[in-house]
Amino acid sequence: MTESTRHRPDDSALAASDFIAQGQRVLDIEKAAIDGLYQSIDRSFHNACQQLIRCQGRVVVTGMGKSGHIGGKIAATLASTGTPAFFVHPGEASHGDLGMITAQDTVIAISNSGETHEVLSILPVIKRLGVPLIAMTGKPESTLATLADVHLYVGVAEEACPLGLAPTASTTATLVMGDALAVALLHARGFTADDFALSHPGGSLGRRLLLRVSDVMHTGDRIPKVRESAIITEALLEISRKGLGMTTIVDDKDQLLGIFTDGDLRRILDQRVDIHHTPISATMTRHCTTTSPETLAAEALKVMESKKINGLIAVNKTQQVVGVFNMHDLLRAGVL
Repeated sequence: MTESTRHRPDDSALAASDFIAQGQRVLDIEKAAIDGLYQSIDRSFHNACQQLIRCQGRVVVTGMGKSGHIGGKIAATLASTGTPAFFVHPGEASHGDLGMITAQDTVIAISNSGETHEVLSILPVIKRLGVPLIAMTGKPESTLATLADVHLYVGVAEEACPLGLAPTASTTATLVMGDALAVALLHARGFTADDFALSHPGGSLGRRLLLRVSDVMHTGDRIPKVRESAIITEALLEISRKGLGMTTIVDDKDQLLGIFTDGDLRRILDQRVDIHHTPISATMTRHCTTTSPETLAAEALKVMESKKINGLIAVNKTQQVVGVFNMHDLLRAGVL
């Protein structure tokens, strides 16, 4: 038997029900671990939040192995929700990276056993600097827990790993505790969607939270526009030239009077309206939905979806048309 096949079960033994049962068992254990955290959201949790909100520097998260991976995610979540934070590997910290920690910082150290050598070895320097220490462990009597200024208990009754070896439920509990800290701090700081967008300028989050109508709308000569005296065929030519599936109808001061769309054209053709002689003012939609150039593009999208319309007109305070856009423009901008 080769090394690659030694632990490979017979295919006949791999029943779908076995996989499903094991998966459900894991979920049950990890849900129980999360439920058990309720008792840890106590005075110690309050004290940890108070310490973190008072921190004048940055929150430094450290942990070894799987705890380190969880610590990296906690640091990233804190940083993206208004609490400056970063992760330091405890092994690297002993070889120079401790210089990244200043007296103004606060350290969150993670170790399920509370006895991780690499973490304990950097505590003397942290203490010498007078840096507040928050510990997350599953052992309240451990060295790390007893040396910490605040201890957050993240212990679990059992790991999802049937061997009790691979950190599973315990890492889930630690991750959830980190999320609880981050969100509690977010609330305390009055952190807003605009604040969140500033730290997420890239990707769909940034586009949805930062882009405004003025960033996606067509302006100037690209705005489809006809006067109310124009006949329907002139409006159709304008729709065709500008390619947005609609045209605005304005007065001589560019103030909006109405809109005419491809959908309106289909309706009047069913009614056998003479498109060569009928003025557009007779068939246009008056009192149409508009928006402001300063409106978030994501908010404009909600309006379009609720009204079941494909395009929207942006007007200024005097109701002059300053831009138009449609679903395709929002799609290109990444808002959809």
